[in-house]
Amino acid sequence: MTTVRINDRDVDLPEPATVVDAVAHTTGRELTAAGVPADGGRLGVAVALEGEVVPRSRWAATELVAGHQLEIVTAVQGG
Repeated sequence: MTTVRINDRDVDLPEPATVVDAVAHTTGRELTAAGVPADGGRLGVAVALEGEVVPRSRWAATELVAGHQLEIVTAVQGG
């Protein structure tokens, strides 16, 4: 297991873990390697790793190591 910090909480992810795995864990949704929901729906998520935004095109290629810190935010409608 790899322990990373997501939104100020320690989370254990199976090794090897990528940003896709972290987003899937956080959202509770199954994602493809491209970082899109397997059900074809929308995701509306942005990810920062160690303070740097990770483009969705790099989620599957960005491996996580123990101690990495991620911020995962979701877009919500409303004011």
